[in-house]
Amino acid sequence: MQPSLFGAVVADEVGVRRAPPLAGHVDRVRLDATSWVDLLPGWLDPTDRLFERLLRRVPWRAERRTMYDRVLDVPRLACHYREGVSLPDPVLTSVKDELDAHYRAELGEPFATAGFCLYRDGEDSVAWHGDRVGRGATHDTLVAIVSLGAARSLLLRPSGGGASRRFEVGHGDLLVMGGACQRNWEHAVPKTRKPCGPRISVQFRVRGVA
Repeated sequence: MQPSLFGAVVADEVGVRRAPPLAGHVDRVRLDATSWVDLLPGWLDPTDRLFERLLRRVPWRAERRTMYDRVLDVPRLACHYREGVSLPDPVLTSVKDELDAHYRAELGEPFATAGFCLYRDGEDSVAWHGDRVGRGATHDTLVAIVSLGAARSLLLRPSGGGASRRFEVGHGDLLVMGGACQRNWEHAVPKTRKPCGPRISVQFRVRGVA
């Protein structure tokens, strides 16, 4: 787990109170003329025990999905917090508040839902896809991902095919996909044969995007 690069989540003896500001610290990577990725390694303090708390508090569930005329186990555990439902830890409420403050002018609305995925080891993964259910199929949007635990690769490739881009996301890192990224690009977390501990991915989305 890497140390925070510019300042940890502000905490006291009671617990974490607020996330550090994003303004002036986020690096934007252009994927094409209308699609981009924002990166901020080490945004959250690696000494905070958020990862362990989420392991205990989130009601993780296994899912099954129909693929290629078969019903298969989804290779990760998941949980979805719909709009208006309290998040499982006050750190994430602070994270959402800071994301809303930083991206509101660009996004035009607050983040509404939070999806949680638990990758238990290197065998857990997510296949190529774009978040195109709902408005993501026709409108620009943002999907903000906070990664906790073991580092994993997140790949992006043009939706029509082409070379992929690799982003290594580790404990406390923030990665935001924006613009037309969900329409023009696909993303995936591939399996890995390297020894790999568990990872939690928290994805913040706006209303009507999945």
